[in-house]
Amino acid sequence: MSGRRKRVGILGFNGITALDLVGPMESFAAAFLGDGAGGYTPCYEVCVIGLDARPFTATSGLTVTPRASLAEAPSLDTLIVPGGFGLRAPEINATVAEWLARHSGPIRRVASVCTGIYGLAPTGLLDGRRVTTHWAHARDLARRFPRLEVDPDVLFIKDGKYYTSAGITAGIDLALALIEEDFGQAVALGVARGLVVYLKRPGGQEQYSEPLRLQAGGVGKLGDLAVWLAGHLAHDLSVPALAERVNLSPRQFSRRFKAMFGAAPAAYVETARLDEIRRQLVETGRTIESIALSVGFESGDVGRRAFERRFGIAPSLYRERFARPEGKIFA
Repeated sequence: MSGRRKRVGILGFNGITALDLVGPMESFAAAFLGDGAGGYTPCYEVCVIGLDARPFTATSGLTVTPRASLAEAPSLDTLIVPGGFGLRAPEINATVAEWLARHSGPIRRVASVCTGIYGLAPTGLLDGRRVTTHWAHARDLARRFPRLEVDPDVLFIKDGKYYTSAGITAGIDLALALIEEDFGQAVALGVARGLVVYLKRPGGQEQYSEPLRLQAGGVGKLGDLAVWLAGHLAHDLSVPALAERVNLSPRQFSRRFKAMFGAAPAAYVETARLDEIRRQLVETGRTIESIALSVGFESGDVGRRAFERRFGIAPSLYRERFARPEGKIFA
């Protein structure tokens, strides 16, 4: 932890994803240190760096005027490379990759958000390193850059001085982790409270849970039911009870549910409950008995056996392997 103000540069270009830029930018800008007398000092100086001095436009239509151009970029402690389809345009990509290859050496930390890794990967700086990106682009990234060890499941990863993160809002998770790394948990927690986000989604947490995959395919009443179900796992989620919620007979409900989600209702419910057990094992100190009961299993033993059948590992060992050790921020 250091009390010295740090300069963070965030690259900008036409076709950027606005949240990849604004999410980390607002996170760093919200970090302050108290002086003990009621005053506060910013932890970071945030500098948006454009390819040139002209304003650039995000895919959402947001127009941003950079503070500096690549040619005039100041010395930086940390550099963030946001994503967006514009970065994969050949001319922009070549400009960014060439600049990164020549100028990233003295920078203490270099991080990508989402598909921002497409700007870093061509430089060779990530070769042999473990990286991540948005799950939908992971396979393409691995195909284009076979020297990268691509992990499509985690939110963010640190490998040496290089930090890579998953889709869009994971840029905020990454920024909070970097703030905690620099200035401690109290400062990062203050930022998280101000932004009304979770301070700690562990870096190793899956980007895209199985229930979310299933919900993504749902529409209409059944889609709404999937969303409701995720927040009511301790309820009666039997086929008759669920069918009644959507005004269908149990037989009609089972047939339509399986056709829409590719899973029988009972299998879907068990998957949702086990996914929540995994999350709580990683993020809380609650016992498996308490967690299992809270998500609708008859007992801790029933939940434990279901967990072992599905994942081939005891809940206690899963927690030991994946729970974030004290002080560990990155996957």
